[in-house]
Amino acid sequence: MSQGVKEEARLAWLALVLTPRMGPTRCGRAVQRLGAAERMFSASLTELESTGMPAESAQFCYDGRARAAALDEAQRLAEAGASFVTPEDDDYPQRLLEIYDPPPVLWVRGNASLLNRAGIAVVGTRHPTPYGAGMAEMLSRDLARRGVVIFSGMARGVDTCAHKGALEAGGTTIAVWGTGIDVIYPKENKKLAEQIVQQGGALVSEFPMGTFPAPQNFPIRNRTLSGMSVGVLVVEAAEYSGTRITARCAIEQSRDVYAVPGNATNKNAWGPNTLIKQGAKLTATWEDVWEDLPSQVRVELEGRLEEQAGVPNGARNGGNESSGGGSASLFSGAAALFPEAATLPPMSEQERLVMQHLRQDEALQLDELIERLEPKMVSGEVFTALFELELAGRVKQMPGKNYVRSF
Repeated sequence: MSQGVKEEARLAWLALVLTPRMGPTRCGRAVQRLGAAERMFSASLTELESTGMPAESAQFCYDGRARAAALDEAQRLAEAGASFVTPEDDDYPQRLLEIYDPPPVLWVRGNASLLNRAGIAVVGTRHPTPYGAGMAEMLSRDLARRGVVIFSGMARGVDTCAHKGALEAGGTTIAVWGTGIDVIYPKENKKLAEQIVQQGGALVSEFPMGTFPAPQNFPIRNRTLSGMSVGVLVVEAAEYSGTRITARCAIEQSRDVYAVPGNATNKNAWGPNTLIKQGAKLTATWEDVWEDLPSQVRVELEGRLEEQAGVPNGARNGGNESSGGGSASLFSGAAALFPEAATLPPMSEQERLVMQHLRQDEALQLDELIERLEPKMVSGEVFTALFELELAGRVKQMPGKNYVRSF
């Protein structure tokens, strides 16, 4: 597809969304029946109506008003320093395409390339207890430190705490709004919205610019929030709340659901406690989420962390690179990413060599580890290094003399 055709296709998706009475289902059906989005600009009125468009919608497209509205919206976005993504774009989140009725267009301010990164949606009540606020911030901070993108809705309460936790960790966070990306809601989060963008995150909405915070928009937003994520983490939610909608959407979308248990006498504990009874993963620390992530997601996150820490590619893949500057940068980087590592005693050269061959998401059998290290270490040195690493909490021994890294 040439660049010109691609831009026409993107504009056509935007035009469809801005056409009256054209929701996600009708937009998707229209493009499918036309064969290509850009065909809506050259199709006859009869062809447009044959896609299932209401008569007034087909007329709106046929007489050029849809295209004019799209051009005007694109101009307003450019002036606001924002953009939009459609299914024609690489930045459109692939996970969203897996759900029923994915939004045809996402309005984005900030780093659109983040939309495809693995992330956890952290949601909960607008009126958390100190415990709930603290757990939302702590878990978001700890997960963001490990490279997990934190998704939330930037509402008061748990959402705000989640975004702040991710920012505090120096991580990235995405706020999915139920308003236009130029309509900050709640207004007191204006500074938070700017911090999210400045720190490399993004503000996302499926609603056109200028959309005010109508109550019906937020349940729609919730299905997008869960759809973009790998899983949803619930921190305090009453029996009747928007958080229940997000959790239900996550289950329908085959997303993992995590829940922080709460005091049974607190009404805000009803949501997470009920979800746990129904099969949600009880979550008290970041490890509870990390251990449950799909293996390909953990590999992706670990790879990104090791790149940041300066690990040689061969070291991650079990290669034979020397352990000079590369391994040193790995553990100086690890100290920044994993604060618990900063308090541990320095490692010997043999311990560094062993750690280079171990991973968090895949156990390595002792015999294979000795074989890999044979040119540089004898078996006795490997045993000693593993013993010291276990005592320090850097390595865990699994059944069958299999070893994994703790962080």
